[in-house]
Amino acid sequence: MGGVSNPPPPPGSATAPGSSKPAAPSGVSTPPPAAGSSPATTKAPAKSTSAKATTPEPKKYGRFTARQWIIGSVLGLLALIAAAALVAVATRWLLSTGPGADFIARYPGHPELPEDTPVGLPAWLSWQHFLNMLFIVLILKSGLQIRSERRPEAYWTPKFGNGKKISLTTWFHQAVDIFWVLNGFIYIVLLFATGQWKRLVPTTWDVFPHALSAVLQYLTFDWPTENGWIHYNAMQQLTYFFTVFIAAPLAIITGLRMSTLWSAKWTRLSRALPLKITRKVHVGVMVYFLVFAAIHVILVTFTGLLSNLNHMYAGRGSADPTEYAHDWTGLIVFLVSVAVIAAAAYFARPVVLAPVAKHGGEVTGR
Repeated sequence: MGGVSNPPPPPGSATAPGSSKPAAPSGVSTPPPAAGSSPATTKAPAKSTSAKATTPEPKKYGRFTARQWIIGSVLGLLALIAAAALVAVATRWLLSTGPGADFIARYPGHPELPEDTPVGLPAWLSWQHFLNMLFIVLILKSGLQIRSERRPEAYWTPKFGNGKKISLTTWFHQAVDIFWVLNGFIYIVLLFATGQWKRLVPTTWDVFPHALSAVLQYLTFDWPTENGWIHYNAMQQLTYFFTVFIAAPLAIITGLRMSTLWSAKWTRLSRALPLKITRKVHVGVMVYFLVFAAIHVILVTFTGLLSNLNHMYAGRGSADPTEYAHDWTGLIVFLVSVAVIAAAAYFARPVVLAPVAKHGGEVTGR
């Protein structure tokens, strides 16, 4: 304020202009920095140039590594063997009791067939068995490929119809489906025309206790060795009946619903068969066929391989189950059929399928 002045600084002190800090006294010199040092810079500690080597993670196949899959499979197999052994021991004990033995004596495992049931398996049934196995393998192969395929190698667009573009794998799957359905239709016609249906369709309620008896015998590993040339056991009969008359129609209906042959105009049927549920049922039927095939092969192998293959593939059999027990004809025919099926599955690829598919539509890479 006017009339008031700041007191002068004390003698010997100096203040830098524009600064409230006192300046260094005059006549006093600042000592020079030590040689090789920088007072304004702090030297950072040296970083290590050697990076720690990281071990690469093992490759995973799905959720687990190959080592984990192997260990898990071995442990699972051992657990399955142990469980099977326990079940076998328990079932053997059950059948050794009075009620168990009486049950097996009353229901040995196969019900009586109608008197006019034909004996033996005709040649057309052997051909049907081969064709059915061929088509099923190709259907399963292409179906699994459709589920895992991300970028199809080729596409197919029909010349007629809705013109919807689908992958070449889907085209092949649907084409084989048509042949499988046609083969099944011929099979059903011949089955009822020749009376062979009586071996397949249960005609008495006794089939259920007989089937339970057969299951119990299988669980003891004292497996029933029925002469398939004459009749099946009750468990086989029910399984074949379910496969032919329930599982196969379900596969056909659900497959048609999911295919490009299904018309968008069928609104009522579409509401009755929701696509989401239909797809789950279709996959479930596929799993059933895989399980059925695995169990079927195991039982054919361990209940008289040569005799069973003679019945199924060579049309050779007798009321005497030992007559063809050492005949290799059926096995040779079976091995030839397996080679044909393996070749068909191997060559079912775009380079082979595309020329065939072009007869009914356009094949493109995108």
